[in-house]
Amino acid sequence: MPDSVRGMAKIAKRTNNMNKALILLAHGSPDSRWQAPFEALESQLKPRVSTRLRLAYMELCEPSLETVVEELSKEGFDTLDILPLFFAAGRHLREDVPAQLEALNQHYPKVSLSLLEPVGQHQAFTNAIVNIVEETSH
Repeated sequence: MPDSVRGMAKIAKRTNNMNKALILLAHGSPDSRWQAPFEALESQLKPRVSTRLRLAYMELCEPSLETVVEELSKEGFDTLDILPLFFAAGRHLREDVPAQLEALNQHYPKVSLSLLEPVGQHQAFTNAIVNIVEETSH
């Protein structure tokens, strides 16, 4: 695991409760056309995973990360994994999102927040991009 991602994971608090949800975190845009693929992804994934799943945006549109954490906390979830739908861990994932999580930890001290590696760092994602490029180049 790269050092930048390892550092992000330190925000996580440890709990023994398995009342867990997964938040898909996209950057955000006020353009609904930009949001549509993320909403479609959430809709396709919900029936395929057993974990409670929500889409949230880091900024610029709703539901924000703060809104989703609040809603899941009210539903009784106390362990929230956050999967960034980003190619890499740039400034947003090294600085901005950890700052959001620190603020959320202050507001929801009983909720464990874990920032996972961005999808772009998973081999399956890289393989999917390679396959798309190969198909497009033929």
